[in-house]
Amino acid sequence: MISDALFALILFAAKAMMIVLMVLLILLVFFGLLSRAKEKLKGHLQVKNLNHKYAEMTETILTETLPKKAFKQYLKDKKKAEKAWQTESEQAKHVYVLNFQGDLNASAVTSLREEITAILNVANQGDEVVLRLESAGGVVHGYGLAAAQLMRLRARNIQLTVTIDKMAASGGYMMACIANKILSAPFAIIGSIGVIVQLPNFHRLLKEKDIDFEQVMSGEYKRTLTLFGENTDAGRDKLQAEIETIHQQFKQLIAEHRQGLDINQVATGEHWLGQQALALNLVDELTTSDDYLLEQSKTAHLYEMRYEMKKSFLSKLTATARLTQQTLRPFLLMRPD
Repeated sequence: MISDALFALILFAAKAMMIVLMVLLILLVFFGLLSRAKEKLKGHLQVKNLNHKYAEMTETILTETLPKKAFKQYLKDKKKAEKAWQTESEQAKHVYVLNFQGDLNASAVTSLREEITAILNVANQGDEVVLRLESAGGVVHGYGLAAAQLMRLRARNIQLTVTIDKMAASGGYMMACIANKILSAPFAIIGSIGVIVQLPNFHRLLKEKDIDFEQVMSGEYKRTLTLFGENTDAGRDKLQAEIETIHQQFKQLIAEHRQGLDINQVATGEHWLGQQALALNLVDELTTSDDYLLEQSKTAHLYEMRYEMKKSFLSKLTATARLTQQTLRPFLLMRPD
């Protein structure tokens, strides 16, 4: 009886051990595949011919609206026009269309730098880059890098046109000012040329609750303002000086690229609608990106370029969670600070 019980116990232990080993093996395989997948997570460049897109849209509408006889004549005329265009198009310029949807961290700069690198490898003198820019600004270093990427085009004498349909404020305008030409929709928000730092301080609350906060650092100004410690006038003055330095460099950048602009008049942190921005020389023309590109398509080859990063399963899951959170969040009317 005892031997049977011992045998059953040994058998049970062996089965349990096998299950544990199998689970460990599965985990090892899973994490191995995950690490390989991370190594293979690379982006790819997508190119769309906008001339073809516009032509297809036109033909789709005419298919339904023209009488059959008139539509057949349209197709004949289209073939003749295409043959003529093929002859003339060798001398036509190329217009490369990019999109920048700015967030707080200017995360779109990851794709922007790849797109600009690709363009610099193929663009010729006389070609143009059109950047459709939408941004309310964000961190200085992120938008500073984005502006530096656009400077690469200017350094190679490639025409850069920035179009603003909704907003280019603060760091967004830091990018826009690099352009040879800035186009704005009449009610787009432009400007907000300033720098802001804001954070709460919980020192008094912690003091009331008898909670100590310790902070050890080397360097007098390693930390100027803090969330939990007691802030000092010296720290505030130091941070203010740093902000003023950044603001001065921001103003200098704009003044270098926007000749004839009264920088002291516009660098107050205020923002303006497109119509007002035109009068202040913050933009060069009032129009939408759609109208500008449609006009360009009559005489140039238009290519929309987008560098897409492959996303891991975890990042896709996170993006879905964020989208759900944004959907459930109440809508707020916001304006640039």
